[in-house]
Amino acid sequence: MNRTQTLSATALSLLAGSLLLFTATPPLHADEVDRCQRRIAHEEHELHRAIERHGRNSRQADHERRELHAVRERCWREQHRWWDEHEHRWHTDRDWNEHDHD
Repeated sequence: MNRTQTLSATALSLLAGSLLLFTATPPLHADEVDRCQRRIAHEEHELHRAIERHGRNSRQADHERRELHAVRERCWREQHRWWDEHEHRWHTDRDWNEHDHD
């Protein structure tokens, strides 16, 4: 094989590998993304409501913090991103603050 053939074979291999990578990863469906966003927004609302009604350090607020954490974890596990209801944007790093409502 000459240099041109070697480069062509390498480029073809990279292209084939890229196609395989993109076809092997299932796409995120809009309804899954929307559902994740709605769940987090709902749990954020529930936490704020528990804090208003029962106090920041109440048993109810702690319960809602655990619920919010579970929803964020699920979104992260399923989509490798999570919705920030305060900033109204998606995060692609697992960088939420467990004490952001304290």
